[in-house]
Amino acid sequence: MNLSNNSSRKQKIIILVGVLIVVIVAAFFLLTPKTMAESPQPVAFTHQAMVKLGVDCLFCHETARESPAAGMPSVAKCMGCHNVVDPTNPIIQQVAVYWKNQQPIPWQRVNQLPRFVYFDHAVHVNSGVNCEACHGDVAHMTIAQPVVKMDMGWCLSCHEKQPNASQLMDCDVCHR
Repeated sequence: MNLSNNSSRKQKIIILVGVLIVVIVAAFFLLTPKTMAESPQPVAFTHQAMVKLGVDCLFCHETARESPAAGMPSVAKCMGCHNVVDPTNPIIQQVAVYWKNQQPIPWQRVNQLPRFVYFDHAVHVNSGVNCEACHGDVAHMTIAQPVVKMDMGWCLSCHEKQPNASQLMDCDVCHR
């Protein structure tokens, strides 16, 4: 009877360890911020040309001032300028096809936080945090790509340096 109890206990421990490993692996994949576009962007857009012309990030990503999402410019916004500005450029011609077909450009996300994290672009932008603080020097990137791992530790390291750090360290600020 003693051998049977030992065998049963070992089986339970093995099952428990197995379940624990599955939970840890699942948590890793579910909780890790997604930072790369899964597939290439539909238009080979580079921010370099816009920056050289002095176009501010918030001209195209205008909802960043007033909403949690920075938003992507509509095709109408792009073509508002590019019907006249450089319309023979092959990249602009790609955008014009979306305009002609009355379709949005299916951009792939570059940075994505887990769903349980609340982030508000407007609060950051209106507090003077510039886009480069989180997104890097997009102006000199050929392809927009993440420059930091946007995880809790990274966010907290910035929050703790702010004048209102005690308020920003409250869990409810980012987890609602």
